[in-house]
Amino acid sequence: MKGIVLAGGTGSRLFPAARSISKHLFPVYDKPMFYYPISVLMTAGIREILLITNPESLPLIRQVLGTGSSLGIEIRYATQPEPKGIAEALIIGRDHIRGSRSALVLGDNIFHGEGFGGLLDRAATSTSGCTLFGSRVSDPRQYAVAGFGDMGRFESLEEKPAAPRSDCAVTGLYFYDQDVVDIAESIVPSARGELEITDVNRVYLERGRAELVTMGSEITWLDLGTEESLLEGSRYVSTTARGTGVRVACLEEIALHMGFIGADECYRLGEEMPNSRYGAYVMEAARRAAGVWQGAGV
Repeated sequence: MKGIVLAGGTGSRLFPAARSISKHLFPVYDKPMFYYPISVLMTAGIREILLITNPESLPLIRQVLGTGSSLGIEIRYATQPEPKGIAEALIIGRDHIRGSRSALVLGDNIFHGEGFGGLLDRAATSTSGCTLFGSRVSDPRQYAVAGFGDMGRFESLEEKPAAPRSDCAVTGLYFYDQDVVDIAESIVPSARGELEITDVNRVYLERGRAELVTMGSEITWLDLGTEESLLEGSRYVSTTARGTGVRVACLEEIALHMGFIGADECYRLGEEMPNSRYGAYVMEAARRAAGVWQGAGV
């Protein structure tokens, strides 16, 4: 399975802060925003990732993680010169994902909570169709909304409806089978010239091959598109770190847990950040994995 992170767009809802730098480079507590979607793909066991961003931001984003080899993954990069819809990521990344199952995650989304890893495992091992993730929201009119029929059957998708059929929003995480490139290429652009991801998902739904996983209250989903949600994201990550000792979306720790790298490699990554509490956390994770709690090495 292969992954795509869409970290493009202008970030216009965050102007003027995002005028000179991509919002995906904004710090969300202790790490850049784009760490969070990458952590989702890594937790799903995906090691081949294509990160799509705008041309101006690509050098800066590439500078942070490079090829991903230090994390035991492979990161490639592509550009989206203009924001033409989420589904355009599937077209831009078609050579990357064609013939494989894939996952697409938006670059400004945070997912975290008990049981989320299990949901990812299930979606990653699904054999056909698409898997979408839903979350109850207070104002579903801002999102794509799932509709349900008898016995709670998932039966409709509407993009930002004026009169939503439910309060279940479709989040920015999508798992697809090998047909998704062909489906995306068949989609007619909207009146704004955009390729809507909801149209791709609706094709799967009409074919009876779409599943919606409704996430419970134990799983937090945040869309960091506004000033308020960006602050909320930092508060959530900070509160989690203080309350549980866990740093959300620590890529080094996830790579270690997934077996992508060993404890020695993880420790060295922490050593590269000697003056930060994040680096100390990474080194502690490595020591814990190796069963060593004291000393200068693993």
